[in-house]
Amino acid sequence: MSEFHGSASRGSTPGPNRTPPPATREKGLRHRLAELRGPDVPAKALDARALAALAANPGCRRRAILDGAGVDKARLASALGTPSGFGQSQFALTRGNAFEARVKADGGAELLRLAHARLDPAAEPPEGAAVPDLSAHGPEGRTARTALALREAMSAGGWTLLDHPMLALDVAGSLAFLEPDAVVVHPDGSWSVVEIKSFPMLDGAADPAKVGAAARQAAVYVLALEEVAARLDPAPRVRHRVLLVCPKDFSNLATGSAVDVRKQRAVTARQLARLTRIEEIAGALPEDTCFAPDRSAEELTAAVAAVPATYAPECLSACELAFHCRERAREAGAVTRLGRPLRAELGGLATVEDVLAAARGESGDPDDPAVAALRRAAALRAEALAGARAAARAEAPAGARAAAQGPAKAEVAACR
Repeated sequence: MSEFHGSASRGSTPGPNRTPPPATREKGLRHRLAELRGPDVPAKALDARALAALAANPGCRRRAILDGAGVDKARLASALGTPSGFGQSQFALTRGNAFEARVKADGGAELLRLAHARLDPAAEPPEGAAVPDLSAHGPEGRTARTALALREAMSAGGWTLLDHPMLALDVAGSLAFLEPDAVVVHPDGSWSVVEIKSFPMLDGAADPAKVGAAARQAAVYVLALEEVAARLDPAPRVRHRVLLVCPKDFSNLATGSAVDVRKQRAVTARQLARLTRIEEIAGALPEDTCFAPDRSAEELTAAVAAVPATYAPECLSACELAFHCRERAREAGAVTRLGRPLRAELGGLATVEDVLAAARGESGDPDDPAVAALRRAAALRAEALAGARAAARAEAPAGARAAAQGPAKAEVAACR
């Protein structure tokens, strides 16, 4: 008598279902991210600079999961055999720390003077400003202590300087702890972000590229401050003009400039909202995926390849894995390595081979604007090359005569 597991005749007692249940992770996100990072590997903090770079390339799942898991991408790139030159030099870090200490000396008197002059000149001068102690255990404790200090500063009135406060920002389901250089509370209860940079401000102006990078970084802090303000009643105003403090000319004296970051804030908020949630990316990875730096290069290469990336030339100045991703993009013939504007123009043509085949008429929809433009460009190129060859053939006899006369003229000159 045959027995069919999982089925029963009418009126009989159904037998036990021997089909194994589907595999489920049943692990918290934090535990899963720790597995991806590697056992006993400390998490690398996700700072505002990294968040700004992540927001500039929201389609890159590889960077999203590596940053969300706290993976040290510089060590990972070295283990992959493609070390990165991205990052600040030790000299620049030392110089920046020394300048910041100078600006914040004497209870931040110079910094508050600049904040008063550049951001709020109508307020009373910042004499005897409060500088609360923000020390606490762990980033969660420091975040709570910062929120309490902000509340107390609002009710106290006057000027308050928060030196290296800790803010938290939800990024695709993962909490990022951010530490701005300073936050100033104005007498009217509003809050301002302060960015201290070591690049000079010459004749009142600094390098536009560096100012833009500082503005994008400050916009992340503004977003985090807005989350803190939203939990208060009444909610204070977070100013969208931040204070950028730099050395004046080539001296160690500090000067400041008000930078409006409304555009950067809007772009960053929109791009961060577009990020795929970290748990979705982690859930799609194989169970044994791990980015621990002690793994072999082959294992790490396979782990990194399991997460899709969106490489662009701009990554070279913003991501430690850019060299590795560029090599893979070259091997795959991806057009993304030629730049985002060109990639957008090519539509559904994702590789160089697809582009060349479409230009030669071997593939592609003729009604596709990108394919039509490529074929038109190929036809113009062929026409230009044909004209150049015809012109070269027409000039060939005259050129041959000139070449033949050249040695004769040289011999006559020598005889003379």
